[in-house]
Amino acid sequence: MQPTFRFTVVSELPEQLSALHRLAVNLRWAWDEEIASIFDRLDDRPAGERWRDIGEHPYVLVRSTGPARLAELADDHGFLAALEHASARLTDALEGPSWYGDRGERPIDVDEDGTGGVAYFSPEFGITEMVPQYSGGLGILAGDHLKASSDLGIPLVGVGLWYSEGYFHQFLDGSGWQGERNDRVDPLALGAVDTGVTVQVDLADETAHIKVWRIDVGRVPLYLLDTNIPENDASVRAVTNRLYGGDEQHRLRQEIVLGIGGVRALRALGIAPDVFHMNEGHAGFLGLERAREWVERGFTFDQALEAVRAGGVFTTHTPVPAGIDRFPRDLFERYFADFAPLLGITFDELFEFGTRDDEPDGKFNMAVMGMRLAMRRNGVAALHGAVAREMFAGMWPEHGADETPIGHVTNGVHARTWVSRPVDQLLTGAVGDDWHLADAERFEAVRHLDHGAIWHVRNEGRRELVDMVRSRLNDHVLDPDVLTIGFARRFATYKRANLLLGDIERLKRLLLSTERPVQFVFAGKAHPADQPGKSLIQQIHQVTRDADVRHRFVFLPDYDIGVARTMYHGCDVWLNTPRRPMEACGTSGMKAAMNGVLNCSILDGWWDEMSNGSNGWNIPSYDHLDGVDEAERDRREAAATFDLLEWSVAPLFYDRAEWGVPHGWVDRIVENWASLGWNVTAARMVRDYTHQLYEPAAHSAIAATADGGAPAQDLAAWRAGVAGAWPTVSVGLTASSSEAFGDGSTGVERAVTVSVAPGKLAWRELVVELVDGPLHDDGTIDLARATVTTLLDGAEPASIGADGTASLDASFVPGATGPWGVTARVLPTHPLLSTPLEPGLVARP
Repeated sequence: MQPTFRFTVVSELPEQLSALHRLAVNLRWAWDEEIASIFDRLDDRPAGERWRDIGEHPYVLVRSTGPARLAELADDHGFLAALEHASARLTDALEGPSWYGDRGERPIDVDEDGTGGVAYFSPEFGITEMVPQYSGGLGILAGDHLKASSDLGIPLVGVGLWYSEGYFHQFLDGSGWQGERNDRVDPLALGAVDTGVTVQVDLADETAHIKVWRIDVGRVPLYLLDTNIPENDASVRAVTNRLYGGDEQHRLRQEIVLGIGGVRALRALGIAPDVFHMNEGHAGFLGLERAREWVERGFTFDQALEAVRAGGVFTTHTPVPAGIDRFPRDLFERYFADFAPLLGITFDELFEFGTRDDEPDGKFNMAVMGMRLAMRRNGVAALHGAVAREMFAGMWPEHGADETPIGHVTNGVHARTWVSRPVDQLLTGAVGDDWHLADAERFEAVRHLDHGAIWHVRNEGRRELVDMVRSRLNDHVLDPDVLTIGFARRFATYKRANLLLGDIERLKRLLLSTERPVQFVFAGKAHPADQPGKSLIQQIHQVTRDADVRHRFVFLPDYDIGVARTMYHGCDVWLNTPRRPMEACGTSGMKAAMNGVLNCSILDGWWDEMSNGSNGWNIPSYDHLDGVDEAERDRREAAATFDLLEWSVAPLFYDRAEWGVPHGWVDRIVENWASLGWNVTAARMVRDYTHQLYEPAAHSAIAATADGGAPAQDLAAWRAGVAGAWPTVSVGLTASSSEAFGDGSTGVERAVTVSVAPGKLAWRELVVELVDGPLHDDGTIDLARATVTTLLDGAEPASIGADGTASLDASFVPGATGPWGVTARVLPTHPLLSTPLEPGLVARP
């Protein structure tokens, strides 16, 4: 029988238990075990049916707990004491001292009128598996960024979308082919707060009404935008239905809601950040909306850009052009033909703003737009920064790829979210309760940990993983005493989940060894439209059906934060086999490392800069060899991986001393923690963002927008004037002695003279540099190893000739043997620029 009316019945909390609601709605419990343990005590259901077991949000648990149980706990003095302690712990986490609060100068602090701070825009946020608003690495990173910002006291707000159907649940059919299922996700059922704010954006011929929800992530409010409300037609309600669902148009509509709608939501909430951080191009339209606000105040588009750029930070996460959102002209025109006049420009001018000459199909590139709307840009690992500079070098053609103005901040992971309870206790005992915020020096204390204690914790983690896998698959798979290798991530072809399947007989020998057996646990999802990615999963699944090895080779469906966390707790080795350099960062290996899991990886992403040869194993990569095709490269790298596993990894794991402890293996775990434990944390990452990007961007934004934005207007005029006058600037380089440019010995000083004519520019507008260094094979200076000596930086020379030219004495010392080069150059400078490289102008001899 169908009901006439539907409604939800919830329990009313006794006054003594009122703090349960506050503890449940703030997601601090997702990484604070002492707060989370309150819900363990509240939940009296049988094992296997409790909130952690079934992935139930504590807010749901609190609302559904019956009156009898609540009354029982209201009279339980032990529970009430624990509840009071947890509530006080949350208060201290929200209001107590913090790293940023204890700093002297705090340029990103928020004023009483709501001005200041950082707005972090991302298309997805992975806070906990119980709030399914993420798909993979980008969202998990964003969630960890918010958590670390909360821990450190960074004045930051998050802005994203509320997906009413979240991301898909994965299942495999009988052939191992991935299927998808989406479930409805009710924000109210997960404790989201209705802010009461609704904003609007135009979507071509439709108007989207956007509801704004708030979820608190410790100190950090996360605002999520929702079009699934009655005010909208069905087509608009569907805009925020699924994460990464639909076609190009659907993605464009989502990004308009995120970028333009997100800025309007912050304005309606009375939040006025100085710094706007775009986490990938998906959020890029926020810069256009901010520019529109300045044009509305009377600025030209070029003047508005300077006001916007000053506080803009853009992070790129992809090392390949295919990973960037790009939209064809006809589609883009449909949605932005009417927006361009609001910027004071034509549609052609707006479209050109997001294109580059070296893209033949002429699509609007969201990353190109994002780069142009931010004065500070970064990749997410040192190697990725170099790759990004190469990818976007065409935007600054006057500079070499080495000097494209894109830096890097290597990603990190939120330590206390990902480590097991036993590892947390071990590191707390060695480093201190705040080990997740500690530096390299303090982490040296792990070298004094007892090997037996470490091995006991690792065995506990492996048993936890085996128990979880058996509960999901069957009781006859895996062995808690066997070397366990994990591979879990998005199933994209470049990650090569099937690398070892090319030699199935060798794989079987590895799995079934009588002396040194190995077992594999795979997990991960392919994008719903990625047929090759789904094929990889099917190939893995076929091996899991092999009767000989299926007890040692498993695939876990429906990968999420919970599955990932248990794999990080229990694997011994984390396998990473991307085609170098296609992995931007790859933070899954960082989470594994925090748990004492050893990485066995291609030197790509973060591992390229953090491997020291003793904290894991490096798989050789053959990306540098000419004439080696992709298939041959895969074959060679698969063979190298087998060699490592058979000859190095497995023997070390099974080399046991007294009490069964493999001391050589544990030595590597200790080195892993000492060298990586402090370096792979999100706390380190957010501190780097604060020092390198947020604080400088806040200074720039405050300076550029002072006096109603007059400095931004001046900067726009200066930029145009410098571009017009630049051809009049000249520079020359001559030898001051005969040996300056001749062959000779390393370490010998060579004297030169640099002559500079400023042309129509003032000396205060110029930087003069001498650049020397080893040469590439093509004869250009290797700027990554070069020495740059600043001779003048916005100052007038001590002596100027009658013709206005200055002669500057300088010298250089070749620091190595081999081909060497030296040159001089002049760059433009202005107090509001982030770097003299920014305008893309340079004068050379």
